Amino acid sequence: MHATVEWVGDDRYKATTGSGFDVMIDRDLKEGGRPMELLLASLGSCSSVDVMAILRKSRQDVVSCVVEVSGERADAVPAVFTAIHVKFIVTGRKLKEAHVRRAVQLSAEQYCSVSLMLEKGGVEMSHSYEIVEADA
Repeated sequence: MHATVEWVGDDRYKATTGSGFDVMIDRDLKEGGRPMELLLASLGSCSSVDVMAILRKSRQDVVSCVVEVSGERADAVPAVFTAIHVKFIVTGRKLKEAHVRRAVQLSAEQYCSVSLMLEKGGVEMSHSYEIVEADA
């Protein structure tokens, strides 16, 4: 697994993943940097893949899964994440809460490499979910 990051001028960079996916990144001087946002996006996508795979295996009728990831950073340099919360909003038809709760738990505790890596690095991780009934 690898990625290449190329400076393209000013505070802009082009990241290319080993699988050929390109992402443009820049530095937001007020907020301390968009690369940290990409870390949150990586966490959200990693955990989403797990949760959706688990819910599909349990034959839950999911029509939408949105993950909201928010992080708190240290005030000192380096401004590492100190706490991150991952919230799943799962919309579907007659979803069983036990299945959603278990999917989120399995992702957080066993499957999501990004979440587990952050937690082992000292980030306080928390997870929640909301179930929304889809229109018939």
